[in-house]
Amino acid sequence: MAIADVAAYAHLSDADIDALACELDAIRSDIEESLGERDAAYIRRTIKFQRTLDVAARLIIACTRSRAGWLIGTSSLALAKSVENMEIGHNVGHGQWDWMNDPEIHSSTWEWDMVGVSSQWRYSHNYRHHVFSNIIGVDDDLGFGVIRMTRDEAWKPENLLQPLRNLLLASIFEWGIGLHGIHSERDRLAPDAAKVGAARKEFAGKIARQSLKDYVLFPALSRSRWRRTLAANAVANLLRNLWSYVVIFCGHFPDGAEKFTADVLDNESKGEWYLRQMLGAANFNAGPLLAFSSGNLCYQIEHHLFPDLPSNRLPQIAVRVRALCDKYDLPYTTGSLVRQYFQVLRTIHTLALPDRPVGSRPTPRPPTRPRRLLAFPRRGR
Repeated sequence: MAIADVAAYAHLSDADIDALACELDAIRSDIEESLGERDAAYIRRTIKFQRTLDVAARLIIACTRSRAGWLIGTSSLALAKSVENMEIGHNVGHGQWDWMNDPEIHSSTWEWDMVGVSSQWRYSHNYRHHVFSNIIGVDDDLGFGVIRMTRDEAWKPENLLQPLRNLLLASIFEWGIGLHGIHSERDRLAPDAAKVGAARKEFAGKIARQSLKDYVLFPALSRSRWRRTLAANAVANLLRNLWSYVVIFCGHFPDGAEKFTADVLDNESKGEWYLRQMLGAANFNAGPLLAFSSGNLCYQIEHHLFPDLPSNRLPQIAVRVRALCDKYDLPYTTGSLVRQYFQVLRTIHTLALPDRPVGSRPTPRPPTRPRRLLAFPRRGR
């Protein structure tokens, strides 16, 4: 259902929306009050597991001679990079563990293992994406500037290439995130050319360090077997990129993840902001292992409601959020990972083509319909 189909929320009165906000605030308060050593132990244990797995994977790659050993080592390294990227880097960068006051595990100090600069990502992601989620022309993550994800964006001939752009973005996703961050920094710092130049220099330095580590230093340490290590690092980075891309796209672009026009920001109440997060995100079904390897972003709805609450608490939060959706008759978009990704691919390929003229034979509907999106209806207060 597109956001234009106001039945998704039009049945709610102002009092309902305010009551929903109070109940969601209560969830936040309960979680914050219960945070403690068990949660701190979780993130420390996760970091230790990830670093141990990374070292073990690199030793297997360097020391074994069989193809099976290379495959095991490379797969393990890809998993280690995925855990570092999503369950650690992404979530630490959101400030989910700042309450610990640990200078190592803090959003202001953590630098993740990918080419994007963490500080630049925090602005483009934590602010421009999470505050203005799925607002056309405001949220830069809506199609990442290269893919048309709603009919409310005018079709251009270049959109015919977006199936290929999608494949390219998936394979170099860390580079897309890095470029996304520097573009946001450029917009934030302009017209101060010196600060923009400094941000670009910082980004270039991060690219150099990452490339040196993965494609020069570790292969050199393998000496005569440098080709084996170089290939393993390249494949592990590719697998991490593909997995991160799938998780992110399945959380934002399946059927039911709504898009909004900028007029939703006019006098938007806290309850309406909560509603926008609930209607604009999507979950996918996952057991403990799949949830862990995805950074618990299988709970994207809950993450958008409470982006700075620790990821290990999202399963607990999801039970209460789903109950609220039932109570207030709101959609709770979820499904299998395969189903959610199939819907994303269908949307990307459908919207690569020109829109059919009004009155022509309909095509399968992507999640946003070819009509003007509406803001939340303004009710009498």
